[in-house]
Parts: sequence; C-alpha cells; structure tokens
Amino acid sequence: MAPTSPLYNQLKAAEPFFLLAGPNVIESEEHILRMAKHIKDISTKVGLPLVFKSSFDKANRTSSKSFRGPGMAEGLKILEKVKVAYDLPIVTDVHESSQCEAVGKVADIIQIPAFLCRQTDLLVAAAQTGKIINIKKGQFCAPSVMENSAEKIRLAGNPNVMVCERGTMFGYNDLIVDPRNFEWMREANCPVVADITHSLQQPAGKKLDGGGVASGGLRELIPCIARTAVAVGVDGIFMEVHDDPLSAPVDGPTQWPLRHLEELLEELIAIARVTKGKQRLQIDLTPYRD
Repeated sequence: MAPTSPLYNQLKAAEPFFLLAGPNVIESEEHILRMAKHIKDISTKVGLPLVFKSSFDKANRTSSKSFRGPGMAEGLKILEKVKVAYDLPIVTDVHESSQCEAVGKVADIIQIPAFLCRQTDLLVAAAQTGKIINIKKGQFCAPSVMENSAEKIRLAGNPNVMVCERGTMFGYNDLIVDPRNFEWMREANCPVVADITHSLQQPAGKKLDGGGVASGGLRELIPCIARTAVAVGVDGIFMEVHDDPLSAPVDGPTQWPLRHLEELLEELIAIARVTKGKQRLQIDLTPYRD
C-alpha cells in the first residue's frame, strides 16, 4: 500500500471542512480562469481549503445534442493553466479506464461519476494513478455499497480515497438526500463529501420547447441540503458554482450563483463550528436515577 498523499492528509485534517467547487463544465479558457480566481479569493477569505472543479467532458447527458465540453486534450490543457496560474489543486471526472492515466497527470483528485461507482476496471485504473479518488455514490445505491467501492481503490494499492453523497432516486424525476447516509458512509473509513448541488437535480424532469427533456433542479433548496450536511459533520462540500447560472450550458438549475457563494460558505462554517456531528455520541442506556 502506497503512503497517503500530502493533499489527502491536508483535506482529512481540514476544519471545519474542505471545499470542492467550480463550474460544472469547461465552457472556455477565459471563463474557467476567471471563475477560479473568484472562487479562490472567496475560499481564502473564509479560510477553507479549495480544490477547483470542472469537467472536460460531460459524457452522461440527457440528450446527445447537449453541450459536453471541450474534450479531454483541450480540457486538460485549460485545467493545467488554472493549476499553474492560481496554485490550485484540481478535481475532474473520468468516464473510461483509458482516460485515467492522462487525467492523473493533471488532476490531483480523480472523480468517479455516480453511475460508474461500481465499475471495477474504472476504479482500479483510477487508483493506479496514485491520485486521490472521489467516488460519488450511485443514485441507485445503498450507502453500504461505498464501503466496497472504497475498498477496491485500497486493494489496488491506493489509500487516497473519498466517498461522496449526491442523493438517491425517488421516482423517475427526483432525488432525495437521506442525512443518515452521511453517517452510514463513514463505514467506508475515509472522508465523506456532500455534493450539495447535484443532490437537487431533477433528472430528465424538465420538458423542452419543441419536445425532449433535460435535467431540471431545485436551486433554492441548495442551502437546505448544505446546512444539513455540515450539521451532520461531513468532511467536505462539493458544489458547482457559476457566475451566470441561467446561461450555463450544463446543469444551470443546480449551479449555485457566484454572487452568493461567500454568504453561503460563511453560514455553513458557522454551523459546522458549533455542531458535534463529527463526534459519534455515546448513548448510555443504563437506567437514569435521580
């Protein structure tokens, strides 16, 4: 088993939590660099460790006509520029085993999409890069599944693994977040992250003019889920942030407005500092005597 990475140790020790944040997808080099600057300025001001997030390819889109991003080669070049310009670690996602080696040369955290959380070959290929692996829990999975997924990373020789809650399918077009999952996912013996934006998706729940569907969302409830997560005591918050959510080409309904990022983070930090959520309460069942 390889040693844990310095970044992994830093994130594990983060108080009250660490932040994975950025626009859902790379729209342009100029936009990504601008967003990275703003988000870093805010995270530094409030005192949270930041890993900048954006995707080079959104392979899991509702429609084949949907915007996917610049692709891996161009996208990784842009993320490398962010890394150098702002001295930021990077998290981005992979969809195929063949992508892992190239992505691992740029990304500090490789993210496994929720639909792929049980794909053994993909998990092993990601683990073999030696980078931190953030596995999103499938919308169809019980929290106990994440213990197995995390173990696949460790058995491949990589101790740097995190698990991420992003909601559970409720019917056809909705997700729910069960706060018990944050507690149960600790059984994976690694940091637990709450995805507070994708958790408010309504998959294929938005009808389009002219026919077809796209993912909708309940942006107004992002603070609700975020407050719950930090009160329970998660180790990290994942959130997608945009300076113009109504014009975002991907997942606009669940991207948090940049103008409200500092305000929300300050509140979440305050909640996290007063909660004892990271400490399991020892319940005494002996009879109470006056």
